Amino acid sequence: MSDATKVAAAASSRDPAVGLAAVASLRGLLESLEELQVSNARAQGWSWQQIADALRVSRQAVHKKYRRYGF
Repeated sequence: MSDATKVAAAASSRDPAVGLAAVASLRGLLESLEELQVSNARAQGWSWQQIADALRVSRQAVHKKYRRYGF
């Protein structure tokens, strides 16, 4: 079982300390993956609107979040 699978399983723990720690870890992983894919999309010429549509957020939200990275 991979670390990510273990963390995902721990997120449903009945012990709040275990579950919440797992949720925090998953949130960090999600942010890293999103940043990677936004970078990939921009490198391939995707517009902010295309990225926003894929993430189901507004163009303004995604641009505000990632413009500091220079994508």
